[in-house]
Amino acid sequence: MGLPLMPKATAVWLVENTGLSFEQIADCCGMHELEVQAIADGEVASGIVGLDPVANGQITRAEIERCEQNPDLRLRLVAGEMPASRQKGARYTPVAKRGDRPDAIAWLLKHHPELSDAQLCKLVGTTKPTIQSVRERSHWNAPNIKPRNPVTLGLCTEADLEKAVILSMPRGGIRERPIEDDHGAEDQAPE
Repeated sequence: MGLPLMPKATAVWLVENTGLSFEQIADCCGMHELEVQAIADGEVASGIVGLDPVANGQITRAEIERCEQNPDLRLRLVAGEMPASRQKGARYTPVAKRGDRPDAIAWLLKHHPELSDAQLCKLVGTTKPTIQSVRERSHWNAPNIKPRNPVTLGLCTEADLEKAVILSMPRGGIRERPIEDDHGAEDQAPE
């Protein structure tokens, strides 16, 4: 059984609007019984507005009534589709940070030339023509572009950058250096 959306807000609503035991609410919302008791006492979650699980289709009114009659029963969530998480794709870049993209592209081209244009597009949220114009120094703002790390600019996360670099390593032709012989100078005959 999964948890309801916004479990703490759901617990607040259940405490305020039902006769369920603390143990039942805790079990349903994935919380500890003492935390639910603290919610009821007003010590925890005092600023949280309760979320009605009946109104959003997670629990039926009949299920709540059934569990109110017998404290040994556990609430069962309605088996339904949960909202899908955000799909992959272009991410929104605030207007204030859009001017930083060419600087980030220049930094990535300088420090991680093994990254493909598609990876750069995904990391920084830009287009291939923009990458090409920065690479060829034909960008309209080329004299003012200064390579700056996209992570410090807030255009991507360190984890995203590391993942892209790791994925591009086989493509970039980076190979381990051959191990040099420890006897390099010792193999020569003394003069």
